[in-house]
Amino acid sequence: MNSHLRLLAIDVGAESGRAVIGTLDGARLEVQEAHRFPNIPVRLAGVLYWDFLRIFDDLQMGIGSAIASGPLASVGVDTWGVDFGLLDRRGRLLANPVHYRDRRTEGVLERALQRVPRAEIYAATGIQFMPINTLYQLLALAETNGSDLERADRLLLMPDLINHFLCGSMLCEYTNATTTQCLDSRTKTWTVDLLARLGIPLGILPEVVPPGTVVGTLSESGTRVIAPATHDTASAVASMPLDSQTVFLSSGTWSLLGLELQEPLLSEAALRANMTNEGGVAGTFRFLRNVMGLWLVQEARRALARDGTPPSYAELTELAERAPPFTAFIDPDDERFLRPGDLPATVAAFCRETEQPAPADAGALVRVLLESLALKYACVVDQLSSLTNRRLASMYVVGGGARNGLLCRLTAGATGLPVRAGASEATSIGNLIVQAIALGELASLAEARVLVARSIATQE
Repeated sequence: MNSHLRLLAIDVGAESGRAVIGTLDGARLEVQEAHRFPNIPVRLAGVLYWDFLRIFDDLQMGIGSAIASGPLASVGVDTWGVDFGLLDRRGRLLANPVHYRDRRTEGVLERALQRVPRAEIYAATGIQFMPINTLYQLLALAETNGSDLERADRLLLMPDLINHFLCGSMLCEYTNATTTQCLDSRTKTWTVDLLARLGIPLGILPEVVPPGTVVGTLSESGTRVIAPATHDTASAVASMPLDSQTVFLSSGTWSLLGLELQEPLLSEAALRANMTNEGGVAGTFRFLRNVMGLWLVQEARRALARDGTPPSYAELTELAERAPPFTAFIDPDDERFLRPGDLPATVAAFCRETEQPAPADAGALVRVLLESLALKYACVVDQLSSLTNRRLASMYVVGGGARNGLLCRLTAGATGLPVRAGASEATSIGNLIVQAIALGELASLAEARVLVARSIATQE
């Protein structure tokens, strides 16, 4: 192993992005944040967009800061799933990518199922049915005459779009491609028949490559650009020391709760439970449920801002600690919580409809949100155990939720499983180790996970 190999992970989440330098120093991995930036969507003419130009400028600042402190062997980008940009024949961006929380997909899933049965879509893709999926975003565009879809030459998912403007790549990395509900889970190729039946043009779809593919170089420095597991959860899970009885929870804006499998599980029971089979590193599959996550607390914090200044997450958690337990609960996956809005009012409306007392103050509100997440996790854990016929013994939590001691304790209580809290920056760590594997510095995912376990402290 190169004793001082420097790598850079660019991890762009739905709330913020970061550039993290990883140094492989003998038998350990050391990480250092080089740059952090907010990721704030923009509403224009009634449409919610990602501010892609701002994102790209910030990540260039992160790359520049990292290179200024020493040479980099490679850089890898990961982001959230499902969203994309469209390019014209000259490789120019037709418009800012639309945010998955935009209302353009309302009712589209139901119209898709009128044309292609749910069972057929699931048998092909193995992906959970969510209105935000790329499949329904594309159908929404296909239903619009004169849309950008008709003018597009290529579709690139968010990390692939970033790579295109970094090094000219026009490729799509596999783990993120699986989140689209447009990829066949067995052949790992685009579901041509499904897309054709929905009127989605096939010519815009790029070649799919496995995680760890070198997709180009940065022209200024010659640093290699590697597509790691470009879906943030795939990178996070790659960093975890998992076994067959350990549930993983990647806890951020979304909660992704599941098990690592060697094959997709496409049973009728899995379809009824609306489970997903997303591609992972080294031929694995992430059999999981997407559950609404700390987006709920983010929205509560935004609504509770006074004079434009929101309370800190630490303050909200402290208030929740002091609030009375189990006064009410919501279903985090109720579609009313998917879109931006007045979160306290939406929670109060849910409570009235279900004959529960509405939260009386900020502490009670955050307590209800965290307890509701923990109870939802318990439901999903029961489903995972039943569907896989496994006796589950523990849970490993990473991401922002790993720093929330109250949420971790509530989750342990609701699920009955001991909870180990790992790295809040697990996604960046997973990104880095896949780069190291691609460069031949680590021999396998198993070896990389041993390295991470040796380098990162956990708390039970």
